[in-house]
Amino acid sequence: MSELVEAGDVAAALQTSSGSIFSGVCIDTACSLGMCAERNAIAHMVTEGEGHIVRLVVLMPDGSVGMPCGACRELMMQLGGDAAAIEILADANTFCTVRLADLLPTWWS
Repeated sequence: MSELVEAGDVAAALQTSSGSIFSGVCIDTACSLGMCAERNAIAHMVTEGEGHIVRLVVLMPDGSVGMPCGACRELMMQLGGDAAAIEILADANTFCTVRLADLLPTWWS
């Protein structure tokens, strides 16, 4: 990668209703043209013809779990169906999850 592009600091994996797992890594750029790991995994899922996420985990550079950013939350909600029920791992030690609806309680649609 060039000095203006970094990849892989954050990783994400999602599971679809069919049981398929799709992963992605972040692509950070010096401008706003990068892509979050979550959106990268979603793009991989859509490319393979799927569209219903059941679970998501985001791994930060230190190995801890993280939450998807606002843009990723919005994209997941716009996938439709019961996207509000997507489980997102919040604590790897306790396996505590939150639902996407908990992160976007007053979603605009």
